Amino acid sequence: MSVGHYENFPVGSLLLPRKMRKAVHAIYYFARYADDVADEGTESDEARLAELSRLVAELDAIQAGVLPTMPLMQTLALAIAEHQLPLQPFYDLLSAFRQDVLVKRYQSFAELVDYCRRSANPVGRLVLALYGEQDSRSLAMADGICTALQLINFLQDVAIDWQKDRVYLPQADLQRFRISEEQIAAQDSRGLWPVMMREQIERARKMLQAGAPLGKVLRGRLGLELRMTIMGGERILKKLHDADGDVFRQRPVLNWRDWMYMAWRALRAK
Repeated sequence: MSVGHYENFPVGSLLLPRKMRKAVHAIYYFARYADDVADEGTESDEARLAELSRLVAELDAIQAGVLPTMPLMQTLALAIAEHQLPLQPFYDLLSAFRQDVLVKRYQSFAELVDYCRRSANPVGRLVLALYGEQDSRSLAMADGICTALQLINFLQDVAIDWQKDRVYLPQADLQRFRISEEQIAAQDSRGLWPVMMREQIERARKMLQAGAPLGKVLRGRLGLELRMTIMGGERILKKLHDADGDVFRQRPVLNWRDWMYMAWRALRAK
């Protein structure tokens, strides 16, 4: 299952081996806290950036073999040491959260993918590290899955992100399809909106499909967890497509029927 902002993060899932759950919780709460620093509350941008810099300093302490001062980071340090986790994914996450404070628009799809490389892909790489899966092919497929899931979340949350003065649809695409930000503000899905959204949906689908074989490559609980996650992304994409990309009337989410279908398919796809 997943919680809060990190909807694709398998926090506390019963599919995870017990010995890994503490580490997953530590990683999640680090990411959740840093994400909230960048996103939630009424702090100034300067205060947000200062707190994110404090987290970077705490990671620097872990890297130097020094005990960090924050209890949250002390727990994370134990997980990193126990499982020999790489530190770069944590730095990448903080880089993305810092960008959340400073950047509200993305001109091109390439810029958006670069953001996903640091905001989403580290999660997949850390989960693979917990399982001892570090070959380059597996990492590349995990990156594709994580980027796709982040893009899907952006498509789900167009209206929600607008309330935060953020637009995660490439500006070049909006201009090409003659869609203004006023149209997003008005929650207007007429005109070329469905065509533009279908293009975004297809991009995310191709990335998800490119990484999907990893769900069969990985064995046991991790493979099952991953297959469920991939199928969840596929179901959301279908809902987006069937609604012609109209995320304003109702944000597409998974219901119990989707979960039953996903579980059935995931178990059969071993």
